[in-house]
Amino acid sequence: MSTPKTFGELKASGWRPSSVKDEMRRNLVQRLRERRPVFPGLVGYDRTVIPAVQDAILSRHDFILLGLRGQAKTRLLRALPDLLDDEIPVVEGSELNEDPFGPLTAATRERIAREGDALPIAWLPRAARYHEKLATPDVTVADLIGDVDPIKAATKKLAFSDEGVIHYGIIPRTNRGIFAINELPDLAARIQVGLLNLLEEGDVQIRGFPVRLPLDICLVFSANPEDYTNRGNIITPLRDRIASQILTHYPRTLDEALAITRQEAWTGRDDGVEVVVPELLERIVEQVAFEARESEFVDQSSGVSARMTISLMENVVSSAERRGMLTGERRVVARLADLFGSTSAVTGKIELVYEGEREGVAAVALHLMGKAVKSVLAERLPDALAPAGPGDAAHDEAYLPILASFRAGTTADVADDVAEVEMRRRLDRIAGLRELAQRALEPSDEVECTAAMELVLEALHQSALLSRDELVRGHAYADPFDAMARSLDD
Repeated sequence: MSTPKTFGELKASGWRPSSVKDEMRRNLVQRLRERRPVFPGLVGYDRTVIPAVQDAILSRHDFILLGLRGQAKTRLLRALPDLLDDEIPVVEGSELNEDPFGPLTAATRERIAREGDALPIAWLPRAARYHEKLATPDVTVADLIGDVDPIKAATKKLAFSDEGVIHYGIIPRTNRGIFAINELPDLAARIQVGLLNLLEEGDVQIRGFPVRLPLDICLVFSANPEDYTNRGNIITPLRDRIASQILTHYPRTLDEALAITRQEAWTGRDDGVEVVVPELLERIVEQVAFEARESEFVDQSSGVSARMTISLMENVVSSAERRGMLTGERRVVARLADLFGSTSAVTGKIELVYEGEREGVAAVALHLMGKAVKSVLAERLPDALAPAGPGDAAHDEAYLPILASFRAGTTADVADDVAEVEMRRRLDRIAGLRELAQRALEPSDEVECTAAMELVLEALHQSALLSRDELVRGHAYADPFDAMARSLDD
């Protein structure tokens, strides 16, 4: 059957209108019964946020997502249109996507009375039925709901009492769709008042006109708890009218965080250099965010966005890629030096408390990376500082040849622009380092073994058994007592 083009054809087709919330509920019910994914690509929310959102939709609720930055709130809101029908019929030329079976404006009612079954019908796709607005202090009632347009009145020679002089805002223009307001607390309180009728009675009033528009709309919001209490707040009557409040969160496990970064980070480069990121380094990148979310230097009320590790992983890959271009290597393995050289992806994404400001944001970033290395490698490497039990060999026995090499004056200069062959030569001078890296970290080949040896050195530094001096685009490991003696000489 062809798509109806007129009101008469639409009635003959048997199409019947339903509200937006009924439409979303119907499509969600069908997906749940067919066991199809509802919000694909949202990792870590399967048993927490997504069921809560589904409950709100099944209850035909307007709802708000409340959480810190970088918790996929906007991404979740933008996935909601997928629960709408492919397209719906609207009166052709209507500013408000009016349903021919239930027109809103006097002008459309007059058209239906005049044209009858010949009234032209257009079809509105789901993509055009979702709009969003970032709440800022300069947003006005006219932006959201509408206002009288004197230019329209003059052009059409209408009296200001005529409904035709109204210029509708973005919310009425989203009629029969989903409207999202991001960062709701930043909306001025007097503007929030304008949403009260919309949420409770489902209509809007414009500039005191005796016109009520019973809009068919699903309203959804996002907010940050920091804004909720400090920069702004949601007025109590409005908060009371939002039927469901859903709390979002950061990834609960390292595997969930790793899945998000693998999904979102741009790591597939095609410029002639193959970059391999060992899984251990991937996990260290994710652990940086976990360390930041518990650090005494970082403002926890601000949060640490998942975007930080995505940017960090992209910079690590770019650092390794750049090294390959400089050295002529066709295949490079990302190393710890690439991570330490990528602090720019961290420094702009963490808010520091007073103690952190005293340390400096770059020093805090390196501190978080070091703690991440220690945390991830603790599962693979023996604890060099743990006391041995009765009859047991010393826990640091595996490290004795390594530490002896450093006490004999060996140093290891590590940089992110040194070719793998040269880096392997430098690290192979340290007795026992290769054997421990191969045994504990299980690299797949020689190139990954070089990266693994660098990780072992950083683990020893984090246990205070080696010193680490920062260099330009790199660092140098040495015996801590030798470094202490040199500092005293200086």
